[in-house]
Amino acid sequence: MTVAFGANTELSRCFARSIRRSDQQPGPIQRFSHGFQPLSVAADKLGATRSSTRNSRRVFSVAKNNSGESLTYKDAGVDIDAGSELVRRIAKMAPGIGGFGGLFPLGDSYLVAGTDGVGTKLKLAFETGIHETIGIDLVAMSVNDIVTSGAKPLFFLDYFATSRLDVDLAEKVIKGIVDGCRQSDCALLGGETAEMPDFYADGEYDLSGFAVGIVKKDSVINGKDIVAGDVLIGLPSSGVHSNGFSLVRRVLARSGLSLKDKLPGEDVTLGEALMAPTVIYVKQVLDLISKGGIKGIAHITGGGFTDNIPRVFPKGLGAVIHWNSWEEPTLFNWIQEAGKIEDAEMRRTFNMGIGMVLVVSQETSYRILEGGGGDYKAHRIGEVVSGEGVSYH
Repeated sequence: MTVAFGANTELSRCFARSIRRSDQQPGPIQRFSHGFQPLSVAADKLGATRSSTRNSRRVFSVAKNNSGESLTYKDAGVDIDAGSELVRRIAKMAPGIGGFGGLFPLGDSYLVAGTDGVGTKLKLAFETGIHETIGIDLVAMSVNDIVTSGAKPLFFLDYFATSRLDVDLAEKVIKGIVDGCRQSDCALLGGETAEMPDFYADGEYDLSGFAVGIVKKDSVINGKDIVAGDVLIGLPSSGVHSNGFSLVRRVLARSGLSLKDKLPGEDVTLGEALMAPTVIYVKQVLDLISKGGIKGIAHITGGGFTDNIPRVFPKGLGAVIHWNSWEEPTLFNWIQEAGKIEDAEMRRTFNMGIGMVLVVSQETSYRILEGGGGDYKAHRIGEVVSGEGVSYH
C-alpha cells in the first residue's frame, strides 16, 4: 500500500483514525445517506478578471500604513518549512509519502483519498457573511488533490464543528458543499456536525472534508514518464482559492482598506474578490486525461509553484516558468504591492492565477492549446528541464 501526504502547510495526513467511542460525550451529530446517486451538473465557470500582467503591472495607491517591511507567510504565522519538516518526520513512520492523495489497492484499481480544510479563509467568511460558497472551497481542496492521480471522485464526507449550532448558517454551508459535489460529479455520502460549547467563538465554525475516488492501476498518473522537454500547461484559477489567507489578512490590515472597499482597479469589493470559490477542476482534468498524453498533474495550493510542481517530477528534473505567459489577476498584484511582498514569497505562497498544472508531451500540448482545453482556458506556462527546483523567467 502506498500512503501519500500533501507536502504543504495544511498537511493532508491519510492515516486511518480510531472512531469516536460510543461512551464519549457529547456525541456528534452524524449524517449519512445510503444509495446516494452521483450528481451531474455542469460546473460554474469561475474566474477573476485578469487585466494586467507582470510586464504591465498596475501601480496601486494602497500604502496607508507606511511600514516599509516586506511581509512573508512566516510573518503571518505560517511556517512552510516547519510543515515540510513534519512531513519528513512522518515519512520515517509511513514511507511512501509525497503525493497529493493516498492510494489504497482494490482489485485492479486504487482508491485515492484526500482530506483538507479551507484554512483561515473562514475568517473572511465570518467577516463578510459569505457562507454559501465556502463549502465549494471545501470540496475543491480534496477533489482537486485526488484527481491529480487520475482518480474520478466517488464520494465526499464533511465535518462541521461549532460551539453553538446555528441551523440557518449551517444550512448555507452545507448547500455549498452540495454544490461542490455536483460540480465534481461525486456523492455527498455523509458527514458529522459537532457542537462543542466554549470551543469556538460565537458565530464561528470549522470545516474539514474527505474525498475518495478511484482509478485503474494501469491508468494512475504518477509522473514517472516525465522527461526534460515536456511542457507545463496551466489551468486558470478564480483567485486566491483557499491558501495563503493568513498572509492575505495581514496585508489587508496593513493596507488600511476593508473588505467592503473596492479592489483597486476593479468593480468588485475586496471581500467578493477574496471569497471567490476555488475552481473545481475535476471534469476538465478528467476530460483531458481521457484523450491521453497527461504525464503528471500538480494542484497549486500552499507552497505555490515553487513547492508543488516539483512534487510530480522524477529526481533530477525541474521546471522553468515563463512569468509573462498568462495574465496575472489584479488581486495578486494588489496583495503584492500592499504587502510589499517579494516575488519569491508570492510564488511560494499563492497560485498567482494558475490553480492546476499539467505536465504533457510537446504533441499533447499542441492538442490541448489548439483546442483551448475544450470549454476551458489553458496556457503554456513553462517546460521541464534537467536539474531540480523551479526557476522563473
